[in-house]
Amino acid sequence: MADKLGGDGLIGELCNGFNLLKDSNKGVITFESLKRNSALLGLQDLSDDDLRSMLEEGDFDGDGALNQMEFCVLMFRLSPELMDESRLWLEQALQQELKHCY
Repeated sequence: MADKLGGDGLIGELCNGFNLLKDSNKGVITFESLKRNSALLGLQDLSDDDLRSMLEEGDFDGDGALNQMEFCVLMFRLSPELMDESRLWLEQALQQELKHCY
């Protein structure tokens, strides 16, 4: 997926996923909004415990919800291929920067 979308496209898709799952009043993903909207991303078979575990794993600030940054970090952690792609993009960007420095 990351190959086809490129860096900007991938970030856009992650933002779209966040927007689908978030509570529109609170602006974050809560347990209730995740449960209500999870079928939109094919996650309808996950149990309440699975959904809570996802929230807990990504909730770095301990507020019981995922903000957009926490969601994106969680998606990268849960998808190793995204991490590999992001490393490649970083390496390419650094190589380009080094070429400009010398």
